[in-house]
Amino acid sequence: MFVCLCNGISDKKLRQAVRQFSPHSFQQLKKFIPVGNQCGKCARAAREIMEDELMQMPEFKETA
Repeated sequence: MFVCLCNGISDKKLRQAVRQFSPHSFQQLKKFIPVGNQCGKCARAAREIMEDELMQMPEFKETA
């Protein structure tokens, strides 16, 4: 499923970027992958996917 139509970013690509870079904020994620930087309609969904993916990572589960 496409999350960001402006840049052609799928949920799969977004999850992969989160796993690879482990961003601590949405602003940091935007430095690694061009999401939410044009029309902004995808920002909420991208943030939710990022948070979901981070919560599934072992190092984040221990601190939460």
